[in-house]
Amino acid sequence: QPQLVESGGGLVQPGGSLRLSCTASGFTLETYAIAWFRQAPGKEREGISSISKNGRDTDYADSVRGRFAISRDNAKNTVYLQMNSLKPEDTAVYYCAATEVLPWLGPHPVYDYWGLGTQVTVSS
Repeated sequence: QPQLVESGGGLVQPGGSLRLSCTASGFTLETYAIAWFRQAPGKEREGISSISKNGRDTDYADSVRGRFAISRDNAKNTVYLQMNSLKPEDTAVYYCAATEVLPWLGPHPVYDYWGLGTQVTVSS
């Protein structure tokens, strides 16, 4: 059964850092581009970052550019999202998703696989 599992979420103070992981099982991650999305209570899902299959191309939403960094280790079947300088408005459930075509961070994203999400809470 192909699946994606996010981990690394938690409670962190403003200005702190977290690293999220997205690990694939049941399929080979290197044949998929990966994107991270987040959804806060009462808000629409937001695409925040993506990475190409070989890791050479990355993209970021303006809301996280310069603070977050996406990377991948295909040997470990894992994609990471390093989140620095976290703000209370970064509080959300974070999801990773996999696609065999070009990743899309805009509305109505269509991906082959989605994880169940990991909660990130930024609060003092």
